[in-house]
Amino acid sequence: FASFRTHKRREREEGERLIFSHKQRQTKALSLPLSLSAHSQILSPLRRNLQHFSIPPKRRRFEVIRKMGYIGAHGVAALHRHKYSGVDHSYLAKYVLQPFWNRFVKIFPLWMPPNMITLTGFMFLIISALLGYVYSPQLDSPPPRWVHLAHGLLLFLYQTFDAVDGKQARRTNSSSPLGELFDHGCDALACAFETMAYGSTAMCGRDTFWFWIISAIPFIGSTWETYFTNILTLPVVNGPTEGLALIYCGHFFTAIVGAEWWAQQFGESIPLFSWVPFLSEITTSRVVLITMVAFAVIPTLAFSVSNVYKVIQPRKGSMFVALSMLFPFVGLLAGVLIWDYLSPTDLIRNYPHLVVLGTGLAFGFIVGRIILAHICDEPKGLKTNMCMSLLYLPFALANALTARLNNGVALVDEFWVLLGYCIFTMALYMHFATSVIHEITTALGIYCFRFV
Repeated sequence: FASFRTHKRREREEGERLIFSHKQRQTKALSLPLSLSAHSQILSPLRRNLQHFSIPPKRRRFEVIRKMGYIGAHGVAALHRHKYSGVDHSYLAKYVLQPFWNRFVKIFPLWMPPNMITLTGFMFLIISALLGYVYSPQLDSPPPRWVHLAHGLLLFLYQTFDAVDGKQARRTNSSSPLGELFDHGCDALACAFETMAYGSTAMCGRDTFWFWIISAIPFIGSTWETYFTNILTLPVVNGPTEGLALIYCGHFFTAIVGAEWWAQQFGESIPLFSWVPFLSEITTSRVVLITMVAFAVIPTLAFSVSNVYKVIQPRKGSMFVALSMLFPFVGLLAGVLIWDYLSPTDLIRNYPHLVVLGTGLAFGFIVGRIILAHICDEPKGLKTNMCMSLLYLPFALANALTARLNNGVALVDEFWVLLGYCIFTMALYMHFATSVIHEITTALGIYCFRFV
């Protein structure tokens, strides 16, 4: 900074010298009959020098970089080089949904920015989650059947809008790293809002949080894999395509049979499997949970770890350093589950919406930080500020522990502690989102929700 100030002082002195010498030339020239072109020849060098010394381009770039909180000088340069790369091997997407999406995108005018389409699709899920909260506050009572129909339709619209925003970006030649971050950031939050909607459909109760976990693990695994491989690879069967299709078909199915179908024993829901021990005696929704863990979560996570290992091994990198990026997520899950275990009020059962919402926002911050590290080409490994999402949990755990030691009476009522958790994670995420959007738009000279 000292050398920078010295350089600026020398530039100002040089500018003052040029101005003084020009005034001397101008004074001598007053008595001479100069033509307009001659005056222009005298004044034009001065204008160029004054523009240079008043607001130098290097200083402008320095001011922009200095004000940034999440993106450094290296990240700004990487943003200009970054190109999104992804491949979807899904047959459902290739032969059924892609032709529909290619036609559907044409209903949007060319003046509509892709990020506005993404945000509109995300709002559908917020509406769906609000419906679930109004008609099933603890996610253990059946809502009206039209609510299931609305859940399915809103999720289908979300999937469609989420798919066509990239097509709109290519139509309008407005693809950018901001679009990738905005799209995947909304998808990370969508895990929480769709889980709340599905929890009301299947009357999951406290199992709703576990459904959020099994949706969050593949998502962060895929994001983490993309960070190392530089390409988003969706297998033949994947969550954004087949997974969402199964869920909205489940919503439509529930509108016909009723939510009670999921809450009864699996042997009663499907008599064909009544002979299967253990499975026939638990609820149908819990069988779905176990099935998804066995056939979706574990294979997807193994696929991501394998792909990252294939990239790291030839470069003699450390797998431990790569896995360290997932430590904040593991800490988040462990902290919330320990909090629920110590809680005297059965936290997840009584306040499932608040638990999923607060944890989903913290998850969105962690995922967003990984995506930002990817598009800014940051060094591989754990990012310290990813752990900011965990700062509230020690207070919550201490409050729950005092209840254990004080005959079930906590220092602060757990509802208010949980509400504070949601407010903290929402403030953290909103600060991250608004700051990064401002920094990227400033660095690239673009806008988020308009073209010009």
